[in-house]
Amino acid sequence: MINITIKKLNASDANFTTQLQDLLAWNETDDLAIHQRVLDIISDVRKNGDAAVIEYTNRFDHCTISMASELEIPNEKLKAAWNSLPAEQSHALEQAAQRIRLYAEKQKMESWQYTEADGTVLGQKITPLDRVGLYVPGGKAAYPSSVLMNAIPAKVAGVPELIMVVPTPNGETNELVLAAAYLAGVDRAFAIGGAQAVAALAYGTQTIPAVAKIVGPGNMYVATAKKLVFGQVGIDMIAGPSEILIICDGKTNPDWIAMDLFSQAEHDEDAQSILISNDAAYLEAVEASINALLPTMERAEIIRTSLTNRGALILVENLEQAAEVANIIAPEHLELSVENPESLCEKIRHAGAIFMGRYTAEALGDYCAGPNHVLPTSSTARFSSPLGVYDFQKRSSLINCSAKGANTLGKIASTLARGESLTAHARSAEYRFK
Repeated sequence: MINITIKKLNASDANFTTQLQDLLAWNETDDLAIHQRVLDIISDVRKNGDAAVIEYTNRFDHCTISMASELEIPNEKLKAAWNSLPAEQSHALEQAAQRIRLYAEKQKMESWQYTEADGTVLGQKITPLDRVGLYVPGGKAAYPSSVLMNAIPAKVAGVPELIMVVPTPNGETNELVLAAAYLAGVDRAFAIGGAQAVAALAYGTQTIPAVAKIVGPGNMYVATAKKLVFGQVGIDMIAGPSEILIICDGKTNPDWIAMDLFSQAEHDEDAQSILISNDAAYLEAVEASINALLPTMERAEIIRTSLTNRGALILVENLEQAAEVANIIAPEHLELSVENPESLCEKIRHAGAIFMGRYTAEALGDYCAGPNHVLPTSSTARFSSPLGVYDFQKRSSLINCSAKGANTLGKIASTLARGESLTAHARSAEYRFK
């Protein structure tokens, strides 16, 4: 078997910055043809509701739906899927759900307020979103773990109604996904996917209720649709291909690191796996492990394409330089496979999730560690954060002025309002002067 040719970069090279930018470049939702097709679908669903959703579902998912009532997956089917799971799978899902819920409970924001000396009360009221839509991939890309990661924080936040949409190609459902939906407390589920599902959730149809926010992963059409309906509804993020960046000091078993790189590369051909080390011989050892282990993988060709097109081995002078490179990359997943991960972690500013130490495989975070696996990709960890309970809660400011407070604040407001030539603002405040 031909060995993988994986890019090798050296952080000391004069053109390293340019090479790194080329490696990271990704613009998945910038295809104008896809953009226009998705716009057309959204417009059709807004205009024709259920009829459009049925037409697109039959066309793209090869279904034979004739009535809108057939779009909904009965709750009894979710329960039946849960009850029919093998004990090992149901136990694993329950353990994962428990850990995700425990972590989410720590994130829940609470209302607060304080009273000033003159009796004026200021504060913040926290309320959950009324209704949330959860997009779940179907067919080959069926991820019950994503159901748990998206649904459980929403329920912990107090969202009263969670609507799941999941495509069912050729009418086939994934029992694990349905079981996870039952376990996580999904309220209603619909057998639809693609841009038409996003449009239905955003604007509502005769059968599918409109939501306040849409979360969950999907293909390029789904990502584009989420981008286009943002503003009508909230969205979690525009997710790119999965990524892993590993910093290693050269003392972790090379086979472990090779398999960690595979764990993201096997997602799809566009996934990105990068290893940084200050040990050139170790990078060679990991490359040897990659080529030795690849033939044993079920998704070997996907891994090969991913590592060839977007993977890299980066040599740095020391771990401090490794942290600098990591902050430029701002990866979705960052493994610190080093002797003292706590010390190195202090130098990391941008990462979706940080996996610390040699025994912390990124895969644990995907399923059951507890923190959410919905993470910012494509360097967006520079300004965004993992999905959490706070994404399903909103804040309202509270202001309750006493008569004395209205007098004090009114004089300040009046002066500033007249300075902006907004007389009505000023007079509104002045009416309440003593």
